[in-house]
Amino acid sequence: MKLGFLVQYNDAELGILTQIGMKSCQLIVPTHSPLNPAKASDDDIKRAVDWFAEHDIEVSSIGDYRNNLDPDPKRRTESIEYISSLLDLAAKMGVDNVCTFAGRDPAKSIADNIPMYKETWTPVAKKAEDLGLKVGFENCPNFQGWPFRGSNIAYLPEAWDLMFDAIPSKALGIEYDPSHLICLLIDPVLVIKRYGDRIVHVHAKDAEVDWDYVRLNGIMGRQSARHRAPGMGDANWAKIISALEECGYKGNVDIEGYHDPIYREDREVEGAIISFKHLLNIIGEQS
Repeated sequence: MKLGFLVQYNDAELGILTQIGMKSCQLIVPTHSPLNPAKASDDDIKRAVDWFAEHDIEVSSIGDYRNNLDPDPKRRTESIEYISSLLDLAAKMGVDNVCTFAGRDPAKSIADNIPMYKETWTPVAKKAEDLGLKVGFENCPNFQGWPFRGSNIAYLPEAWDLMFDAIPSKALGIEYDPSHLICLLIDPVLVIKRYGDRIVHVHAKDAEVDWDYVRLNGIMGRQSARHRAPGMGDANWAKIISALEECGYKGNVDIEGYHDPIYREDREVEGAIISFKHLLNIIGEQS
């Protein structure tokens, strides 16, 4: 297991990896990225592959996060076509998974989103199978507005059961992020024990619950919890890493730190270093 960071393909963010000594990264490829498959040539992609090889850094996942079940048909089609193109990029780069949001029509319940989920993701699952790749859905509710209306159905086990029943393909799985589970008062270790065989990639992000606020307002209040850099919140990383090892997870763990209220913006690298050292103390030698 190796430790890394979420980065885009630019000198500043790649420099964080080399500065800290990370051996992994999740490569975030939004449409404006120079690695956008519609723009990048095979030579461009080879240069990227060579850079990571030269610096002994494994690209553990390719990510882009969008509403792939947007109620607008045009936007939905554009989104899913882009995610599909990232599977081609992953295959060319030797990366075994692409991670994103499942998406959601926020006006509908999770159950009522399942028919569109099945229609939209079935061909992507088939393509992933054909390429020998996997797609991981991050368990982020992406709640927006008030009252909350999310843009991602794949944020709790009840939804995963509906999703995996609708499309049984093992090419579709979970991008596990314990911070979102903590915010919803879901046990992050129990989730690994129950769904470990569907975990495709892992985000290292922490969260802390304000219990006084929760006791007064519940978890649907705006200030019930906040995201933290790994090691600074409520997550028991020793138990999480142990559970991942026990369930047979073979991938890496990549830190997502920019949400932290303290270690963000010009202090993001400082937070990444602290989190890296905290997790490395648990994982030991990266392999």
